[in-house]
Amino acid sequence: MPPLADPRTLARIASLELRARVVVEGVISGMHRSPHHGYSVEFAQHRDYTPGDEIRHIDWRVYGRSDRYHVKQFEEETNLKAHIALDLSSSMTYGSGALTKLEYAGAVAAALTFLLLRQRDTVGLALFADGVTHYLPPAGTPAQAREILRRIEQARPEPTTDVGRTLNDLAERIRRRGLVIVLSDLLEDTESILRGLQHFRHRRHEVIVLHVMDPDELTLPFGDNTIFEGLEGEGRLEADPRALRAEYRRAVEEHIATLRGGCRDLRTDYALLTTDRPVDEALARYLSERMRQS
Repeated sequence: MPPLADPRTLARIASLELRARVVVEGVISGMHRSPHHGYSVEFAQHRDYTPGDEIRHIDWRVYGRSDRYHVKQFEEETNLKAHIALDLSSSMTYGSGALTKLEYAGAVAAALTFLLLRQRDTVGLALFADGVTHYLPPAGTPAQAREILRRIEQARPEPTTDVGRTLNDLAERIRRRGLVIVLSDLLEDTESILRGLQHFRHRRHEVIVLHVMDPDELTLPFGDNTIFEGLEGEGRLEADPRALRAEYRRAVEEHIATLRGGCRDLRTDYALLTTDRPVDEALARYLSERMRQS
């Protein structure tokens, strides 16, 4: 893992932050219906004052020490805690275009981080493969965005994945009801995935599944004899894709239909994102549809 102070690492993180901010500027706000800003007796943290905040919530003692305005933030001020779960399995490294699935999913995760923080929600990050490998609890500070971007940038693929196990693990970790956003190619047994999603719904979390696929994986466009190599240790196969195409497409469509139908039955959002589509366009379409249905 490259050190954070490495100039090249910092430059890549800054580039990712810039791209994420540009994406968010082109996307409507709408991860949830509307914020409710209540104030409970349990103090959570301070945050910088922004125009529109009620003056009565400024902490004047902090102002006296720092000569800067800070607002007291309480547990009930944000209407949700969001967790972004990003798949690091080796299959996510495939890419036929400018971005691999992992790079595309990372850009989506970064954009959603800024979108959620701009709405004054809190957001955390879970990186997973064969279970959760790194977990960052939700927070709502500018430093949180930087830390999430750093972890995304420094993430490295893992040999295998187990989405179902990961979802069950996360469901046990996350105590307070919130929003869970899963970014994965979901190349796994659908029954296991849906059982994991059901665990979240049992705990009354809201769940969004963003299914990231490369266009090649949907159509198998290759024309000549091709050597197919499993990215998670499945071995190699040489075959004429033209002989496999019809059955392959049927299997992929069935897999997607099962996931989409299972998510619908669980009242879980599902969206298929292909890596050939600009991130801002894909998110804008999804969020517009989400708002229309809410």
